[in-house]
Amino acid sequence: MTVTEPAASADPAASRAAGILSRPVTINGLTVPNRIVMAPMTRSFSPGGVPGEDVRSYYARRAAAGVGLIVTEGTYVGHESAGQSDAIPRFHGEEQLAGWARVAEDVHAAGGTIVPQLWHIGMVRKQGDPPFADAPAVGPSGIRLDGTEGTGRAMTRTDLDAVIGAFAEAAEAAERIGFDGVELHGAHGYLLDQFLWAGTNRRTDAYGGDPVARTKFTAELVAAVRERVSPEFPVIFRYSQWKAENYDARLAETPQELEAILTPLAEAGVDAFHASTRRYWIPEFDGSDLNLAGWTRKLTGRPAITVGSVGLDGDFVRAFMGEGAPVQGIDDLLDRLERDEFDLVAVGRALLQDPQWAAKVLSGRFADLRPYDAAALRTLS
Repeated sequence: MTVTEPAASADPAASRAAGILSRPVTINGLTVPNRIVMAPMTRSFSPGGVPGEDVRSYYARRAAAGVGLIVTEGTYVGHESAGQSDAIPRFHGEEQLAGWARVAEDVHAAGGTIVPQLWHIGMVRKQGDPPFADAPAVGPSGIRLDGTEGTGRAMTRTDLDAVIGAFAEAAEAAERIGFDGVELHGAHGYLLDQFLWAGTNRRTDAYGGDPVARTKFTAELVAAVRERVSPEFPVIFRYSQWKAENYDARLAETPQELEAILTPLAEAGVDAFHASTRRYWIPEFDGSDLNLAGWTRKLTGRPAITVGSVGLDGDFVRAFMGEGAPVQGIDDLLDRLERDEFDLVAVGRALLQDPQWAAKVLSGRFADLRPYDAAALRTLS
């Protein structure tokens, strides 16, 4: 069943939630029917990198329950060093793209919109892992997130061009097979983030140095993607301050530094930013209640997606290591949406646990929401 309108409710709180979350929002040429986004979450249920019937049903169930925009799990672009698991989907190859075309078709049939998240893990890669076991880890300076050199190497000009080409080809394929846009994964310490962050980018050429210089590679990549897709095709960029092995890391210590990083990306063709935080309610900089998405919208004028423990009360990291998290109210979230601090809200674990989360929230059935249990990670429910 496709949810197009929230059920009427005599409960003022429920009516308020439905009214705020049900508003459509436009990202370039795409109109998303409501403000609820499914956050990208790695699932590792695609043998050979091919999404199958279970993956199709997994996404379609959430679209049918009212999720306005689905951002898929990270998908490897067509570069030999992009990934390290043969169970994580790829966004290149005839069989893989055919599988993704069917995913997009099913999500559209259920009333939702969908974008793939395009991904290269860079220096996070461990050599010897599939799908390309002999490929080296590559990054801006050959430095891992912990500051060690590891077993990888710094990228050459040839490497830079190859990765830019792989992202552009994947974006072009996404439009060709029926997706509604693309999201570029520039967060959490993966390749694009490794260029943006001073901790991993120690280059002395034009691609390293001050915050603006560190955006050069990613801005060139965004521009290449923009050139290969239609002008109205949305390009979303996901970024974060924190890294997978360093939760205190920061790209920017001040709004001015953040503006210096985001402006070249917006100018290169980013239509919306997905600002990843561990807890969306935490202010990003002293002297303001704005979170990272709020600052992003303020500084760039682009639509912003917030994310971070939405609908749950519990530590983000401990939850993914096996602990559950009780349901949390969304009054603060609604307040922020109502005053246009950001434009959309991405839901992760709560939606992973409960495919009907959007339908329940849109119809005011908050008492029916299910607390998160890490066992949900082991299935495609």
